[in-house]
Amino acid sequence: MTETAPTNPNEPSEAIAALVAQYAGPDELLEAAAQVRDAGYRDWDTHSPFPVHGMDRAMGIRPTILPWLVLGAGMTGALAAIGLQWWTNAIDFPYLISGKPLFSLPADIPVTFEVIVLFAALTTFFGSLALNRLPEFWHPTLENTRFGQMTTDGFFLSIGARDPKFDREATMRLLVEAGAVAVDVCPEPVKGRKIPRAIYWAVATFTVLALLPPLSIAWYRSGPKRSPRLHPIMDMDKQPKYKTQTTSPLFTDGRADRPPVPGTVAQGELDADTALYLGKVGQEWVSKFPTAVDTYAMQRGQERFGVYCAPCHGLAGDGNGMVAARAAQRGEANWVPPLSIEAESVRQQPIGQIFNTITNGIRTMPAYGSQIPVEDRWDIVLYVKALQRSQQTTLEDVPADMRDKLR
Repeated sequence: MTETAPTNPNEPSEAIAALVAQYAGPDELLEAAAQVRDAGYRDWDTHSPFPVHGMDRAMGIRPTILPWLVLGAGMTGALAAIGLQWWTNAIDFPYLISGKPLFSLPADIPVTFEVIVLFAALTTFFGSLALNRLPEFWHPTLENTRFGQMTTDGFFLSIGARDPKFDREATMRLLVEAGAVAVDVCPEPVKGRKIPRAIYWAVATFTVLALLPPLSIAWYRSGPKRSPRLHPIMDMDKQPKYKTQTTSPLFTDGRADRPPVPGTVAQGELDADTALYLGKVGQEWVSKFPTAVDTYAMQRGQERFGVYCAPCHGLAGDGNGMVAARAAQRGEANWVPPLSIEAESVRQQPIGQIFNTITNGIRTMPAYGSQIPVEDRWDIVLYVKALQRSQQTTLEDVPADMRDKLR
């Protein structure tokens, strides 16, 4: 039995927002949707407690434009990220590092990928809201008591009164002929739905509170203040101490900055062993290692050489590392090729001089004293001497008991 809203012509006409029809199940709703689609209605929708397979096709829903919007946003993000990195690194602040190119696409891919994801995700989120006309906090159909079953076991189809083809009698007849078990009229509210006064107060309170931080910052930056600035997190700048170039009543000269006591060295910073820390004794370079010479030192030197030296000098020390090769390929005008450790001028250097070169640098080679511990620097020197000897080995360097096996 079909229950419909009364349509007495003597009743005063009322503004209608929509017609809501209830159907027995998902199959009936699918069939009704196809009939409404064929009738040419546009402002209508179906409502069910769970997704109904085939509903999109029954309603004639076309593919959304959202994928194209996301594609455009991703391409925009890629261009923006690559353009920003190109401008900052190659144009606005070019900084040459070991002959590396100022603009390198592989190096810019991580940032570009993240910006693509960011732009695409934001477009997906806000595009979905805009295309679905959300958020919509209220609709006239929600006033219908029967429509509340839509979240549990009810299947409904609603047609808005704003549809160009909407006619109360004809539309209601179509819904009934499509198998509706009930059709309800959802009237337009006589008075507009007013926003509760509490919402206004909440928005006003939030706005005032949001303005307090920037106003406070602007007030503190407007000029000097007699009281210190707000400091909710007590960092080390609040500890009892004297600032630079301030006075102190503790000392007779009134200065807070105290000069170092003559003849004193901070604990643990006395480098009295010049052979170990400078590579020389007096004015002469050392020729014997001040550290242990063993297998561990050789392996450690090989490892540290591969980290700090091989990029320019190459794994064999020939001066053809990947940084040097890249600089030569690009024809960098200011690039100075690194010397081979087999060069005669390097072979003749005492080990103390090689240690000094690693520590303080030479020509365009940077100093590594602040990066490599002193023991590791001596291990690198040991490995360099081993590389040099490996290129000049003779039969006399082989132990006597093994020479006959090599002949």
